[in-house]
Parts: sequence; C-alpha cells; structure tokens
Amino acid sequence: MSGETTTRVGLLRGFEVSANGHVVALPRSAQRVVALLALHDRPVQRLYVAGTLWLDSTEDRANASLRTALWRLRRPNCRLVEATATHLELAKGVEVDVRETKAAAEQAIDHSTPADDDATAALYRAGEILPDWYEDWVLLEREHFRQLRLHALEALCADLAAVGRFAESTRAGLAAVEGEPLRESAHRVLISTYLAEGNPGEALRQYRLFTRMLDEHLGLEPSPLMKDLMSAVTGAVTPR
Repeated sequence: MSGETTTRVGLLRGFEVSANGHVVALPRSAQRVVALLALHDRPVQRLYVAGTLWLDSTEDRANASLRTALWRLRRPNCRLVEATATHLELAKGVEVDVRETKAAAEQAIDHSTPADDDATAALYRAGEILPDWYEDWVLLEREHFRQLRLHALEALCADLAAVGRFAESTRAGLAAVEGEPLRESAHRVLISTYLAEGNPGEALRQYRLFTRMLDEHLGLEPSPLMKDLMSAVTGAVTPR
C-alpha cells in the first residue's frame, strides 16, 4: 500500500483538520489561515491573507503574525500549506468538504448531469460554514454558501420529481425548507412535488404552514405564483 497521507479540512459544522482519519490539533491562528485558504481554490497573495486575518494590525505586525501562524502549521507527514514569497494555497491533495459540496451544488443547479447519490447526500448533510466564527470574511462566505445550497436543493427537488423519484425529491425540498423556513421558492417546489405525486392534501398542509409562518413573522401573504400553484388544488378559491 502507498504511504501517502490523506489530509482533510472540514469547515461545515465546525473547523477540523484530519490526517488519515486522525484529528490534527492546530492553534487558532493556524486554523484561521487554513480556513481562509480552504475557501479559495487558487493561490492567494500573502498580503491579502495577512490583511484579512489581522485587519486591525499594522502591515508589519500582520505579516509577522502570518509568518508565526505558518511556522505553527509545520507538521510531519501532514503538509497543509504551500507557500512562496508572494502567495499561499492549500497543499495539493488536501480535501476540503466545502469545495466538494459546492461542486455538488453547482452540478445540481446546472442540470447537466443526473443527480449523484454521494453529491446529494453531501448537500443534505451540509451545515453552515464555521458556524461559531463571526469574522466578516467568514460571514460573507457563509451566506454565499447558504444561498448556493438552497438553490441546489430546490433544483434537486424539481429534477428528482420530474423523473418520478418522489421520496428523494421530498427529502431535498424539506432540506431546503429547513435551511430557510420563510423562503417561498423552497415551499413552492416542495408543494409541486406533492402535487406531482398525487398528494394534494400534503400540498395544502404545506401551503397552510407556510402561510401561517409568513404572516406571523413578516406580516406578508404568499406571492401570486404560490396562489396560482395552489389554485390547481382549490380551484378559484385560494386556501387560507
């Protein structure tokens, strides 16, 4: 067997680095460097990394802090970062859960290839990026990923329903609704699945749930698109 080490960076649901299945402990400064690089799939300028992670420091102090963090990342048999005089990136071969899930999401949104079981499972399981981190650069990446995942789950729900895979379609729709309970497009695609499966009662129940939440939290009514969808069940009278 090969003596190669499998190194993996996890950012969904919390930060973790593992090598051959064993967790690698890193100080916080080193974690921040790894996380930032893991969210970029190309080399990043050292000045950008230092300026982003040590925003309140002078340039000299930020660069010094970056050098210290890189020194702390040195691990035997676990190479995490490739560094040049000007750029940094994750070492070749390091696996990143966010990158894998983003690829699955983009595949679902593109509609160009059939849904892959592993890809859909990754989308269902995915949580937030670094949920207990609150730095601005993390918040921006978290929101971008959240929107990408929701759009992907909605696309999966519609595509799976179109080929009669209703159980899986419902799972994708429910995951989208759970990800953002006030998102009308998620409820709408789930309701469409129930209707396509021949379950108008489930569609009506979902509609009433959404209508109640929308009124209680935002004081709004469903859009005309949603009302038109439900008219297929109720005729001219929109259910309340």
